[in-house]
Amino acid sequence: MEGTPETSKSSNRVPQPLSDESRCRGALYGLLIGDALAMPVHWYYDTLALRRDYGRVTDYVVPKNPHPDSILWRSSYRPLNEKGDILHDQSEYWGKRGIHYHQFLEAGENTLNLKLCSLLIESLNANRGYSSDDYLKRYIDFMTTPGSHRDTYVEEYHRHFFTNYAAGKPPYQCGVKEKHIGGLVGLVPIVVFYRHLPSRAREAALEHLSLTHLGQKMSMAAHLLVQLLLEVLSGKPLRELLLQQIQNQKNPLYGFPYRQWLDEPDETVVGRRLSTACYVEDSVPSVLYLALKYHDEPEQGLIANTNLGGDNVHRGAVLGALLGAANGVEAFPSRWVKGLRLRPPELDLSGPDK
Repeated sequence: MEGTPETSKSSNRVPQPLSDESRCRGALYGLLIGDALAMPVHWYYDTLALRRDYGRVTDYVVPKNPHPDSILWRSSYRPLNEKGDILHDQSEYWGKRGIHYHQFLEAGENTLNLKLCSLLIESLNANRGYSSDDYLKRYIDFMTTPGSHRDTYVEEYHRHFFTNYAAGKPPYQCGVKEKHIGGLVGLVPIVVFYRHLPSRAREAALEHLSLTHLGQKMSMAAHLLVQLLLEVLSGKPLRELLLQQIQNQKNPLYGFPYRQWLDEPDETVVGRRLSTACYVEDSVPSVLYLALKYHDEPEQGLIANTNLGGDNVHRGAVLGALLGAANGVEAFPSRWVKGLRLRPPELDLSGPDK
């Protein structure tokens, strides 16, 4: 009972193991929290400008125009026909200077790629497992329906996919060679769903990745994330797993002096030693460094990631999933969990039909 002598001794008690549900919800909430926290300062490569415009970001805030590092002014997309129209009423902002990529999103709202994760969860629940056919139908319908989301920026892989789709290619053949960390966020709900069936988790995750993100770099990054997340969800300590993998060097992305970097400031590691850009050869090692350093401090880890700028939404999503799986959903501040504009759909944690 609250206030009794017993509670005053609680700090001496042996911590109880996290429940499977807490780890799963932690991974899914962390996925969305890491994205939503970083959304207002997404693709700020000038961290001095980031601090000038927002201070140190520790909570959800509204994005502001102008965005000094926005390159939307030099981005363009012209659909071949109606099948490829995915910008809708946001097209008028493309080609203009200073436009924030997520200008119409509210504090605590998720970017487009993370909204697609919610779409994927709905598909997993409806089919009692992963169905690429069902997901592709939902994806195409969502992207081609005006008003389905309010994000101004539509990442490059969507534009390539729908250019191919509008040209008459079957949906399964519309993916292109890619190397952006944003392609990894959709693997998390699949791994959580199939956590008790590791082989099926890997198979389904790689099948999902192949719909939009082809190439050896993406496959290498996906194998790393799937294996790491599976082991963390099974209850293995994140820090010990990372140190073991760094020692074993079975994946090239572990081939950096992470332990030596722990004594350096975050902005030296992620910003100088590693680029803050979206390419997996730098962004995944950045996630691994932050996960090792903040393995038991989810709040501080996601705040650090956010304020490093660059492609912090997708780094934050992957980092948040790992930290959430390792520490449980209760480890995130309640203000972040409650402040999400759209909480993740409740994934059926009972798993697939046998």
